Amino acid sequence: MINEYINAAINEANYSIIEDEYPFYADIPSLKGLWASGSTFEECRRNLIESIESWLIVSLKNNLEIPELNGISFYQQVEELV
Repeated sequence: MINEYINAAINEANYSIIEDEYPFYADIPSLKGLWASGSTFEECRRNLIESIESWLIVSLKNNLEIPELNGISFYQQVEELV
């Protein structure tokens, strides 16, 4: 399912603490431009999941390549749903 792809993306996330109103920051280098922040680690992680979902929608809508993550293909996950 698509959740497998999202979990693979979360497993590749880099987390750090920055000096900001929302100090918890995360990005996923394999998914260009994707990042999230939050006031707690849990909030940052939830926001990261929402960012992944949005990133996937924008990528699909604009026919952008969605990279395979840890051997998991987003396109294969979608094919299994149809």
